[in-house]
Amino acid sequence: MLTAKGKYGLKALAHLAALDRRATTQASDIAEANRIPKKFLDAILGELRNAGIVHSRKGPGGGYRLARPPHQIRIGHVIRTIDGPLAPIACASRTAYQPCRDCKDVKGCTVRLMMTEVRDAMSDVLDRLTLADMVATRGRRRTAKAARRKRVAER
Repeated sequence: MLTAKGKYGLKALAHLAALDRRATTQASDIAEANRIPKKFLDAILGELRNAGIVHSRKGPGGGYRLARPPHQIRIGHVIRTIDGPLAPIACASRTAYQPCRDCKDVKGCTVRLMMTEVRDAMSDVLDRLTLADMVATRGRRRTAKAARRKRVAER
């Protein structure tokens, strides 16, 4: 399950993606617009900065902006940066593998094999999607809602 930290990180990145490419914004503005606790957001933005996903600048005119265009930022990378491995259990992880204490046959464990498939499916989707795709989803939903309202009004 995506943690609150992961969700807030994605919301902050969507906020930044909506800005002009060279514009910066303050963490307090992101926090207020997205109902994210400011201190929590500061820690998240620090992790995103350390991972090279956002840039920050101090001083007048400073703030945060995306380090790359939204179409170059993969959602899977963002979630791994903030929340760690995508695998639902440690023995199914590629990057943080840990065997289960109660497992007698790691290679034949049906739970691990199933969770490995889950991990692969999640990874396939999240590594294919970009921040641009995520932001575009919002626009498509707004357009679909407006079309539904228009059809209802015409009846």
